[in-house]
Amino acid sequence: MVDNKTLALVFAGQGSQSIGMMAGFADLPVVEETLKEASDILNVDILGMLTSGPDTALAQTVNTQPVMLAAGVATFRAWTALGGPAAACYAGHSLGEYSALVAAGALKFEDALPLVRFRAESMQAAVPEGTGGIAAVLGLDEAAVQSVCADAAQTEVLEAVNLNSPGQTVIAGHRTAVERGMALAKERGAKRALMLPMSVPSHCALMKPAADKLEAYLRNVPFATPRVPVIQNADVQAFATPEDIKAALVRQLYRPVRWIETVQALAGRGATVVAECVPGKVLTGLNKRIVSDAQCVALADSAAMRALIEGAQ
Repeated sequence: MVDNKTLALVFAGQGSQSIGMMAGFADLPVVEETLKEASDILNVDILGMLTSGPDTALAQTVNTQPVMLAAGVATFRAWTALGGPAAACYAGHSLGEYSALVAAGALKFEDALPLVRFRAESMQAAVPEGTGGIAAVLGLDEAAVQSVCADAAQTEVLEAVNLNSPGQTVIAGHRTAVERGMALAKERGAKRALMLPMSVPSHCALMKPAADKLEAYLRNVPFATPRVPVIQNADVQAFATPEDIKAALVRQLYRPVRWIETVQALAGRGATVVAECVPGKVLTGLNKRIVSDAQCVALADSAAMRALIEGAQ
């Protein structure tokens, strides 16, 4: 059986959503119950979007963020219902950090859902539609991508915003700057540079107005000390006080997601099993490239959960 002292649970964020992603938990009522609870709290059919879409609704930022939070919490509750142990530490990629904080007892589910919807609305409002862009650059190291951003920005914003794994970095900023950055990255040896289907240039300086709105909103949201440490992206630290946790969530909006360092920090705390606690395998692929000596698994369905709990993986 997996040891809670060496287990880390990580939660994916926006971009991992898909219709039917929760189908592998049909045998666990707590999953559907959680999605219905989220639907009732927001008066939005989250269960329906995850079950039947349409894709256009699921892809809207104001829907995607609460949907992924609900999916993360539902998956965590499924893990608990099956007898999965509490982890030694948690982390979440960007939006996934909110699921991690709910799992750790720092944030109530009923408070987190409207919070992330407000976060999404603020992010969308910060940059007019079509003005921003976000792209993945594959095959260049972080230093080379940082150089590309500095040279391609010109008078606009262009930053490395997701430091996902060795050789995979996401850049964001003004769309025209992102396009220049993609071209320059290819000139300098990138294997691929592709625009991502997201209208919001997350985690760059263009998100500072959204961060200011989020800071004001968070003043009225109750937080508690986490029962389990949560490594937060912006600082690669686990904070104990509500004030510090909130401040890190604000910084996260306009600073890079330091995922490589985050996963390394989990390993540094003794994690030898890193399990992705949202259906999908996006983070698991990244994690394997970051900590090759750890067991990186995706809890994509109840069968995968049972296998890990029973030590069969």
